[in-house]
Amino acid sequence: MGGKKSKPRVEPPSPLFDKGWRDVPWNDKAKYLEIVRCFEPFKPRNDEKNEDQHIRILLHGPVGHGKSSFINSVDTALQGRVTGRALTDTIVGNSFTKKYTTYKITKGAHGTFYPFVFNDIMGLEKNQGVREEDIKLAMMGHVKDGYTFNPYSTLSIDDRYYNTNPSLSDKVHVLVCVVSASEVHLLDDDTVKKMRKVRLDASDMGIPQIAILTKIDVACDEVDADLRKVYKSKYVKRQMEILSASLGISLNCIFPVKNCNTEITPNDDLEMLILMALKQMINFGEDFVNDYKCT
Repeated sequence: MGGKKSKPRVEPPSPLFDKGWRDVPWNDKAKYLEIVRCFEPFKPRNDEKNEDQHIRILLHGPVGHGKSSFINSVDTALQGRVTGRALTDTIVGNSFTKKYTTYKITKGAHGTFYPFVFNDIMGLEKNQGVREEDIKLAMMGHVKDGYTFNPYSTLSIDDRYYNTNPSLSDKVHVLVCVVSASEVHLLDDDTVKKMRKVRLDASDMGIPQIAILTKIDVACDEVDADLRKVYKSKYVKRQMEILSASLGISLNCIFPVKNCNTEITPNDDLEMLILMALKQMINFGEDFVNDYKCT
C-alpha cells in the first residue's frame, strides 16, 4: 500500500503588488526641491501695503498621528539637515500641541522664508481635543497665533486672540488631514465624524483638501525595509482606501509618507515622498488663491 500523499505546499499571498500603482520619480529630489524653491508668493487684490503673502496650510487630525512631525519633516527636506522646531511627544495620550502655531521655513539667507506656512493645532480626541468650531474659525482666519485651544469652549469674539477682520493671507488655503497608516482602521466613529465635519466645512469655503498617511514604515514591514515599495504595498493601499471611504477624500489626494522620526541624517527616499505631498499642497493653495482673486 502506498503511503499517504502529502498536500502540496501553498505559498502565502504576497504582501506586495507586482508593480507599483503610482509612479514616484525617486531620483528627481533635486528637481522637486527646485520647483518648491522657485514658488513665488502672491499679492492679494487691493493690498495697499503691496506686501508678498504666503499660502497657509492647516494640519488637523487625531492626537499622536504625526502632524507636528510632518512639519519637521518638510523643514528637514528643505533645510538639508534634521530639524525639530515643531515640538513632538512620543508618549501617546492627550494632545501635546496646545496652541495655534504658525511655522515659517527659512529659505536661503537669514530673514527670508518660503512663501508658505504651516499651522499646527491641537489634536482631535473622542471627548476632548480641539473643537471642530475652532478649526472652522481657524480656516476662516479668525484665530490669531498663540491662541491656546480649550476642549470645552470655543474661541469667543471678544477674546484677544480673535481676529475680527481677517485678510486673505490670514485664511487657510489648504486643509491637510494627517492620519497614521497603522491606526486608520482603529479610528473611533466620533473622531471620524469630527474629521468629516471639518472637511465639509472646508468644502463649503472652497478650501482644497489633502490627506497625509503617516507612519507607513510602522504599518508595513516591507515598506520599513524599503520605502520604494510604498506603492507596491497592499496594506498601505488598503489603508488609503479605508481613509478615502471614511472621509470622502479621493485617492489621488492621499499621500503616504514616513516622517523624519528616527533619522539623524537626510534620507532621499523619505524626503521624496514628503516633497511630492508638499508640491501638491502648494499647487492646491495657489489654485485657491488665484480663484479667490478672480471673484
